[in-house]
Amino acid sequence: MPTYTSLLPPLPEPATSIWTYLFSRTHPYSSYSQYPEHYPAFIDAPTGRTLSRGALRSSTLRLAHGLRHPPRHALAPLARGDVALVFAPNTLAYPLVLFGLLAAGAAASPANPVYTPAELAHQYRDCGARLVFAVPDALPTVFAMLELVGVGEAEARRRVVVMQYDGSGRRGTAEGVDRDLVWLEELLAQGEERVEEKFDGGAAHATAYLCYSSGTTGKPKGVMTTHKNIVIETQILRATFPLLASGPGKDVLVGVLPLFHIYGLALLLHLAFVSGAPTLVMPRFDPEQFCANIARYRVTIGIIVPPIFLALVNHPATMRHDLSSLRYICSAAAPLSRDLALATAQKLASVGAHVVVGQGYGLTETSPGTHMLPFEWAMRKIGSCGVLVPNVEAKLVLSEDDATGEAKAEAAEWDPQEEERGGAGVKMSARGELWVRGPIVMKGYLNNPAATRASVTPSGWFKTGDIFVRDADGFWYVVDRKKELIKYKGFQVAPAELEALLLTHPSLVDAAVIGINDPVQATELPRAYVVPRGTPAPALDAEIQAWVAQRVAPHKRLRGGVVMVPEIPKSAAGKILRRELRERAKREGVRPAGTGSPGASSQGQVALAMAKL
Repeated sequence: MPTYTSLLPPLPEPATSIWTYLFSRTHPYSSYSQYPEHYPAFIDAPTGRTLSRGALRSSTLRLAHGLRHPPRHALAPLARGDVALVFAPNTLAYPLVLFGLLAAGAAASPANPVYTPAELAHQYRDCGARLVFAVPDALPTVFAMLELVGVGEAEARRRVVVMQYDGSGRRGTAEGVDRDLVWLEELLAQGEERVEEKFDGGAAHATAYLCYSSGTTGKPKGVMTTHKNIVIETQILRATFPLLASGPGKDVLVGVLPLFHIYGLALLLHLAFVSGAPTLVMPRFDPEQFCANIARYRVTIGIIVPPIFLALVNHPATMRHDLSSLRYICSAAAPLSRDLALATAQKLASVGAHVVVGQGYGLTETSPGTHMLPFEWAMRKIGSCGVLVPNVEAKLVLSEDDATGEAKAEAAEWDPQEEERGGAGVKMSARGELWVRGPIVMKGYLNNPAATRASVTPSGWFKTGDIFVRDADGFWYVVDRKKELIKYKGFQVAPAELEALLLTHPSLVDAAVIGINDPVQATELPRAYVVPRGTPAPALDAEIQAWVAQRVAPHKRLRGGVVMVPEIPKSAAGKILRRELRERAKREGVRPAGTGSPGASSQGQVALAMAKL
């Protein structure tokens, strides 16, 4: 069976540090000197404050010096290989802190800013952080976390940096913040390192980032992403992402993706910078502000997730603002259906924004991107996540050897029964789990060799857990998660397929599908959780069940019922949190199809939930 390679030519694989690759004036693969230092690198959306390329470079070297030689002995100094945890929403200080840590030779572990103290404690303990960077509003959570892990009050103050930056060079102030804490601006005022900490040759395999991947079960795992992983991934993105034009009046990216997540971190912080295009930093997604900022800053490129596509289609803010500067929007982190992609393009065209809709695929463990949809093919292969990127191999696996963990059986190269997703007459492969191998695959899971062995084979293949097909033109399509497939009486049902269908129903704005266990029939039943558009009509649940039944094979019908909810639980990256829905389903129990939606006993309750939303 075939091992697939990229349709694109291979790229050089520099073995150097991320900081050197981004900021060196002399390294042969650094693009830093190609763009003037006064060009903006990052723009704070709420205030319009700008951090230029030159100011960012200088500030990262000053932060590196301040971390090695902290003021007042009030902070534990950082050494090469130490880890700092970054606990903040998107802010202008985020790239400064991450790149400053790298310049100092430390590793950064970005954390979800909505974590509770207990959740944060797991990441803090696991990554072995010596310092925590946190915005003022997050300090109560940080100190509660440090108390949980047994750090005394005096020592806790020596482990925290207040992450606030305005470029003034002065120590900040905020109500309720301990005066003894060290502020980011103080560290920037201690002096400047002459050169960055080097990670050349074999040293480039040192860990640079520790992002935490939640997976579908268990506690989040620390993914050891190396300097070399990110440098090569950025090389790949430069070659495969639609060309970014630099300079005043050229491309501007909207940075609403969470920067603690590998998707936002890799594209908004690294790719945009090496391309000379500024990123507009938004602290969170709000449809009104998102559209207003596109108009105000003339944003041209949106790197977003499917829930934002839904908002662009359904929220009235799309009609209220001038979005005509947009030329390209790209989705990743979760599958984007063909119908939603087309609906978004049509809605934006109706307000004067003629966009190309692209899509990519990747995981935290692959730094992240393994597939990218070429700009010129995007609207012809809509629904595809693209072609395999350079320097990466792939295979579609049906089963693996229990003893070695290597592939035992692989999917057929052609399957005449598979849906022709790539266009009429374009042959498709059979379905299989995507395995990938290449220089962007993580070093492993931190402190978890068993999980690493279960995910990466001895020969270097990473098992993604996602089911794919490939068309004869070399374009790939996500079918579903391996562990999320529903088994109805032996037939496989892909939740993503039903979700894509449900999103075309005129009365719905969002949907998620899970399998519920029916002990009477000894099988799983597909159940849909749906968000109605406005106040739902009476018996909408039964109407949706019948509507789906007319459009799918019998084994895909929603025999587990339809439940109306105010919103679908999702991660910050836009992925459906199916575990939460499964827990809810356990409480609701099994209801036969056609008897109403479990958990929604009256239309009044649903209307009240809509009002709260």
